[in-house]
Amino acid sequence: MIHSKHSLRVRYAETDPMKYVYYGNYATYFELGRVELFRSIGISYDEIENNGIWLPVSDYKIKYLKPALYDQKLEIHTFMRKIPGVRIEFEYEIYNEEGIKITEASTTLFFLNAKTNKVMKCPDFLMKLIEENWKEEVL
Repeated sequence: MIHSKHSLRVRYAETDPMKYVYYGNYATYFELGRVELFRSIGISYDEIENNGIWLPVSDYKIKYLKPALYDQKLEIHTFMRKIPGVRIEFEYEIYNEEGIKITEASTTLFFLNAKTNKVMKCPDFLMKLIEENWKEEVL
């Protein structure tokens, strides 16, 4: 398993008239989580793309447990619990500043060769970093 955490404060522009985070903004929060998870293992998203790899999202599931509110500090936990093949799966948990879990989600992305536009296996350079940073999950 690989796990990373990243914090952010909800900006006014991300909320609806009730000052709840607008549901469409959660996808951006999860993208931030993925970017930071990659950074935590030693690679940037930009570097992956510069190596000719795209990572389109093929599946996105979310469960809203409680609303995130304007000006709250949120902590996004991002997990990779499976070694990737042609797909890479991420799970997310968002906690508010009281430490209460308010959202659970998952995304599945796939590796796409930018030149051929064909699905491919996780590239060796990325698999090496994943394997070097993999920790057994403690239940």
